[in-house]
Parts: sequence; structure tokens; C-alpha cells
Amino acid sequence: MPDTLDLNGKVAVITGSGKETGIGACIASTLARNGALVTINYVSDASAPRAARVAEKIREQGGRATVVQADVSTAKGSKELIKRTLDAFEVDKIDIIVNNAAGGAPHGALQATRDSLDTIFSTIVYAPIFLLQAAVPHMPHGSRIINIGSIASKLGMASTAIYGAAKAAQDSLTYSLAMELGRSHGITVNTVSPGPVGTEALPKDVAAKIDRMLVPMTRAEERLGTTNDIADAVLLLVSEKSRWITGQVISVSGGITGG
Repeated sequence: MPDTLDLNGKVAVITGSGKETGIGACIASTLARNGALVTINYVSDASAPRAARVAEKIREQGGRATVVQADVSTAKGSKELIKRTLDAFEVDKIDIIVNNAAGGAPHGALQATRDSLDTIFSTIVYAPIFLLQAAVPHMPHGSRIINIGSIASKLGMASTAIYGAAKAAQDSLTYSLAMELGRSHGITVNTVSPGPVGTEALPKDVAAKIDRMLVPMTRAEERLGTTNDIADAVLLLVSEKSRWITGQVISVSGGITGG
């Protein structure tokens, strides 16, 4: 039997995947191209047309995709996302969860407000917890949970203090959840931590500052990362080939380790 990263018949939920140029959309497309049934998730009404285009592109390439609007930072929204995924594909299982959703603009601690703190932490830290509570009862042995982290959790940059703190908390979740869900449920949990990637997620001034600081630190090539770089790492980790990898925070940054 040949080696393969085939995901045929696997059901994957990718949060925050409703923007065509984003990491989440690229992950969804990559998993679908390799056989997974994918759920495109978004939260705001304004993102609905874009999420529909993400799904349509996947279908045009022969994949299967459904679109679900749900706020995964709430228990209710997470339950709705899982229920509608199961209904859409007429299945009773979820094989892959990719926690990609992130909220709020990165800023320093001196600019933080209670609202900005709540927005960032609720999407990056609370949402993965609510979603696993909804999904794990439907996840068979051998399932995968991938958290999309950030090297900001280790770099200690002033402009990303709150975002980095939330991502560090998410890293801690990965370590603990790998233990909690491993032997008891047969689920692996890992974090993929991108370095700077050329997307619209960051304000232009913040993106430019980060690029000036971090691109010269890459070891593989002197360039920004791409969404495909991140999606391919996720593909490897959700495949059967990564069955013995869990509880890891893996920097996918061209060699910017943050250590």
C-alpha cells in the first residue's frame, strides 16, 4: 500500500475560514483537495459572501464543503457549528477540528481595554474549549485537533502583547489537551504556529513593522510565509502519518523559532 496523506471520508471543521485569502480558507481547500469533507465557518454577516465563495471554489475543484455561520466563542455557537456539520454531511462523526478563528486587532498592553481583552481571549482561548466540548463526543479514535497559534506567543513583541498572551494560553491548552484527550479518547492535539504570513489579518502598519523585524530572521528563505506553507503543515499533522505526534507547538515560520 503506497504512502499517502489521503483524508477520504474525514469530516473537518475549520473555524475562521470564511475569507478567501486567509489561512483558514487555504487549510479548508487543502484538506478538501485531499478528500476531506470540510465546513467553512464564519461569524459576521459581512463575511457571508466571502465564505460562500470559499466553499464554491472547493466544490469547483471537486471537493465537498458546507458553510456555517456560528460564533465559536460561545458554547451555543460551537454546538450549532457541530450540529450543522453533522446534518450537512449526514454523518455521526467529526474527525478533524482546526481552531483557526482569531478576533481583535493586535495591540500593546497600554492600549488594552476590557472589551479588547475579552474579544481576543474569547476567540483564541475560550472558543477552542467550547468547540471541543461540542465536538469530542462525536470524535472517533484517531481524530485530530489542530490549534493555529503564532510565534507571537514566544517573541514578546510590544505591538502584539495581548494577542501573544492569548496565543501562549492556547499553547498551554495544547499541552494539557494532548494529555486529557490522548489515552482516554485517542485524539492528538497539536499547534501550528505561523510566522509572518501575507494575509489581510493584520493592520497594514502593524504588518509592515512585523515584516521588517521578522523576515530577516527567517532561515529557509528571506520572504513572508504563505497560506500554503501553513496549510501543508496542517495537512501533515491531521494525516495518519502523524499518529505519534501530539502535545507539540510547531513553528512554521521558515526558521523563526522565538526561542
